[in-house]
Amino acid sequence: MSAPHEKLGIALGVIGTCLFGATLPATRLAVDFFDPLFVSVFRAVVAGTLGIIVLFAMRRSWPSRRMLGELIAAGLCTIVGYPIFIALALKTVPASHGGVVLGIMPLATMAAAAILLRERPTLGFWLASAAGSLLVVWFVVRHNEGTTISHGDLFLLGAVVTGALGYTLSGRLSAQRPGWEVISWQVAMFLPLSAVAAYFLWPSNIADAPASAWAGLGYVATVSMYLAFFVFNAAMGLAGVARVGQLTLLQPFVIVALAIPVNGEKFQPETVLFAAAVVVTVVIGQRMGVRRRA
Repeated sequence: MSAPHEKLGIALGVIGTCLFGATLPATRLAVDFFDPLFVSVFRAVVAGTLGIIVLFAMRRSWPSRRMLGELIAAGLCTIVGYPIFIALALKTVPASHGGVVLGIMPLATMAAAAILLRERPTLGFWLASAAGSLLVVWFVVRHNEGTTISHGDLFLLGAVVTGALGYTLSGRLSAQRPGWEVISWQVAMFLPLSAVAAYFLWPSNIADAPASAWAGLGYVATVSMYLAFFVFNAAMGLAGVARVGQLTLLQPFVIVALAIPVNGEKFQPETVLFAAAVVVTVVIGQRMGVRRRA
């Protein structure tokens, strides 16, 4: 992979990270009124509809049988697992809390890439990522004040696992077809299941939903579930899953920054210091080598 392509991949990865960073504050707005499961399936219905329109307009050929299996596997993580875990978690924990817990996702993504894609980050890359993850964990411990892990934290850990697997599988598919096509097939394939689930979960008081809940639901349905993947999948295809996945170390602090104006959460000055320290680990990690399979 040429240096200009990798630089473009990193730039797209940063943009994608910011777009995904707004997911938790938006989800928090949505689950303040809507049932978490309804939020998860409704966003999949909207994204699936958009995906079918785009695939039809672009006249894309049907994926091979092997690729269909990989698309289903990735979709089980990105379309089913991750959104459900996030929505259930944010019913009980603040968006900023969720953001810092998700800070360990880059390390999980690299582990998944090493196992599934045989990418081989150098020792320096692992050390930089581990340092960033430890900073995030320290941040979480300080804000939990030593309390036990809650159900919300367990749901967030589920989101970490499914998110890391989804990023990795989508990254592998994005090396075969454009990133926008990969996510379009995923959401389109799960549309029938999502539509049936949305029908049974449709809230009887939906007309009473406030504008803030609709705004949150609209964002996670169009950007978080679909458009942001255009950018992030393209980034992984250009610069590699491990390298782009490490950029998500920045996502917790995007979430915390947005949670203040969007969700009215309290600003913590030490967050700025933790954010600066994590940025340093990301910059160092980006300068370390990652050996990729041809």
